[in-house]
Order: sequence, then structure tokens, then C-alpha cells
Amino acid sequence: MSEIALSVLDLVPVRTGQTSAEAIASSLSLAETADRLGYRRYWFAEHHNMPAVASTTPPVLIAAAATRTSQLRLGSGGVMLPNHAPLIVAEQFAALEAIAPGRIDLGLGRAPGSDPVITQLLRGSGTTSDVEQFPRHVQDIAALVSGEGATVRFTSGGEYTVRATPAATGAPEVWLLGSSDYSAQLAAAQGLPYVFANHFSGQGLERALDLYRTGYQPSEEHPAPRTFLTVNVVAAPTAEEAEARALPQLRMMARLRLNQPLVALETVEEAVAAETDAVTDQVIQAARSRWFVGTGASVAAEVRAFAETYGVDEVMLSPVAASYESEPRTTSPGRAQTLELIAAAL
Repeated sequence: MSEIALSVLDLVPVRTGQTSAEAIASSLSLAETADRLGYRRYWFAEHHNMPAVASTTPPVLIAAAATRTSQLRLGSGGVMLPNHAPLIVAEQFAALEAIAPGRIDLGLGRAPGSDPVITQLLRGSGTTSDVEQFPRHVQDIAALVSGEGATVRFTSGGEYTVRATPAATGAPEVWLLGSSDYSAQLAAAQGLPYVFANHFSGQGLERALDLYRTGYQPSEEHPAPRTFLTVNVVAAPTAEEAEARALPQLRMMARLRLNQPLVALETVEEAVAAETDAVTDQVIQAARSRWFVGTGASVAAEVRAFAETYGVDEVMLSPVAASYESEPRTTSPGRAQTLELIAAAL
């Protein structure tokens, strides 16, 4: 198999005692590390009202990362389109393309990225973000960010041209993201690149890829199906350290799955000392079975086997290594270590 390209997905984790400013500074430092190590992409997720996640606004974070990097493709993993008017999304990413030409990816998702209350607040401006209009809005955005723009046709017969930016010389690359059959089939029907959210779901990966590849309708920009995979990873000098650094995020996943109150991401010491129960342990073990946790060499081997099994030449790593209490709050030593060790081994 050809060399595997590595990319990064960042949710901008916020640990106990860390401010939002420190968490964002830490992620921007990690983006610089990924850029130096030769990673292909660095995507920011969109999540809202979560104590442990500061990635609320991918376009803002992408703009900040653009000023700190030179090689990485920067993007959203993804913008949750039902939360936003398509024209606003198109304008934001057209501006990002102007800031970092040829380096912007626009990943679009259909999920809300939060709880029902936040969803209603985000959609309070009207029905422009109706989730049922998702397929049409994806097409609209692709047209709006192009040099030609989109054409609005009135019932009277008149036409009106709309552009996300006055004089585009390039456009962000649009990707569809999802964890269901729906997104795979829509990406195939529209001839778009597609990413299955394996880091979050892990269920239905084989079926989604099969639906996407077998149903793909070639487009001018993408004559063949194109996809990569996401996975949660932790790498450390020893397997014991890697398991310890994985535990806080595993406990956070258990809270999500069990609908328990969310808190800032625990430090390693807090997670190790915390009381647990059989139900929580079962959820943790189920999640851990889908993560790659170990030394740089062992995780790299798992990443390579994963890529070969599903026929992809790129894997997007979500580095979920937590911090020890003594480690600085404006960097992520565990996450940086993960990226460095895996890159060195591959």
C-alpha cells in the first residue's frame, strides 16, 4: 500500500482548571506541531454548550490556525449546516479561502452538535436552516463559493446572481461528513468527497463506505469517490502511560452515552482516582475497543492496518490524550506527543 497521509481532528478539549483562552492556545500550538510534522489536514469540529469542548466556531479557529501554519489544509469537521444560513457559511469559507488560498476544506454535517435547547437557540433566526433542506443547502453552498456564484430565479422569471465573495480565484473543497447511511448516499449522489465519523460512532462503517463507493455519481470536480477515516488515538512512550492518558476522554464518552451531567475534561490523576461502576466500565470498555492506544509503534501499526482494511490512503487522527495536573495549560504535551510518535513510526 502507498504511504499513509495523516491528518488531525480537534475538538479543542478543556481540562479541569483550564480557561477557554488556554484551551484554544493549546490547540493552536498543536496545529503548529502538526504543520511541522507534515500532517495533511487539521480540522476543527463544531460542538456547543459543552464544558469540555471549546470548538464552537470552526471558521474562527481556522482563521487563527491559518496565521500559525503554512502547509496544512485547514477545515471544519464539520460545520453543522442546520445551525447556519447557507450564505453565511459560504461567505465565511470564501473569506478563509482568500486568507489561505488552496488550504481550506469545508466539511458539512447534518447533526446539530448539541442539545435540543441550544439547537433552538441556533435556529432562532428562522427556517433557513431547516434540516430537511440539507441536500439543497449543500448544493447552494458549493455554487456560492465558486467563481460563478449562484443564481436565484424569481417566480416572475427574473434572475439574481449571488456570490459569497466578489472575485474568487479559488474555492474551498466541500466534504460531507456523517455517521449514517444518509450522508454516505447523499455524498455519492452529489459526487462529493465523504468522511464517516468513525471516531464518534464506530458503528456502520463498512456499510457506509460500501453505499458511498458503489452508489457514487462522478462529478466534474471529483470523477472518483474519495474518502478517509477518523479514529481516536493516544500514543506514549509506554503502553501504561497511553492507557492513563486515554482514561479521561473515555470517562467523558461514558458520561455522554449515559446522559450524565457533563464536566470539564478530567486530568489523568482525577480520572484514575474517580469512583466507577459496572455500567460505566462497560461503556468505557466498548469505546476503548475502537480506539488505538499504546506506544507509537503499536498505534502506527493499527493505523496502517485500519487504512489497508478499508482501502484508504489517509487517516484523520483525533488525539485524545489527556493531561497530567503538572503539565502546562497552554499546550497539550500528551496530544503533541501522540502526533509526534505516530508520525515518526509511519
